[in-house]
Amino acid sequence: MRGAAMTGAAMTGEGAISWTLTRATARRVMAQLRHDRRTVAMLLAVPSVMMILLRYVLDNPHGLNRFAPVYIGVFPFVTMFMVAAITTQRERARGTLERLMAMPLGKLDLLTGYGIAFGLVACLQVTVVLVISLTWLGVSLPGSAVPLAVVAVLDAILGMSLGLFASAFARSEFQAVQFMPAFVLPQTLLCGLIVTRADMTPVLRWLSDVLPLTYAVDAMQRISASASWTAALGADIAVILAFTAAALVGGALTLRRRTR
Repeated sequence: MRGAAMTGAAMTGEGAISWTLTRATARRVMAQLRHDRRTVAMLLAVPSVMMILLRYVLDNPHGLNRFAPVYIGVFPFVTMFMVAAITTQRERARGTLERLMAMPLGKLDLLTGYGIAFGLVACLQVTVVLVISLTWLGVSLPGSAVPLAVVAVLDAILGMSLGLFASAFARSEFQAVQFMPAFVLPQTLLCGLIVTRADMTPVLRWLSDVLPLTYAVDAMQRISASASWTAALGADIAVILAFTAAALVGGALTLRRRTR
């Protein structure tokens, strides 16, 4: 009977999320971030600084209103990818994740905890960017800023989840940094920022269709063009959420429990 109960508990740990363990993981990651002030400063400052540079590079209110909403989503996506990949790889290399997996902690409990912690950071990051953009930089929107904030946070969380997934393929923090151009730069070229997707060749258009940043940029472009919440915008958000979930599940599959 006792063995059956232990087996059932183990199955629960692997097959379902324990919110108690997930919250404990999130609190641990947040405590680590609080002691890593340089990383927190980078997460909060870099997207805002990039938006300020964009304002003075464009030096045109019309151009700023057209491009700024898109980059409000792209800059947090990039920074969250990098920090999540480096942080998670560091914990893999130091054996922290392996030791945690030796405990009655499910894989999804662990990565969901990481996701919640970084998601809270993403909310703070996007808030800072939005406040600076909509006040100091003078970015104007056709409607409420709420849809922009929601999609920007989802974009940042998408970058975080892809960073967690990419960390599984890095053997050092330096390699984790190298994955940024491999994962992110092709997406920035193919997502419609530089050339509209309608003007791409069929092969490039197909590649664009299977990359998550494409839907993040498409959603931000829809928000900057119209104040209404359309079905197409909802479809973009659904795809973003699907990619985020798939990346978290993929990251969970790369975790291995310590064997005796």
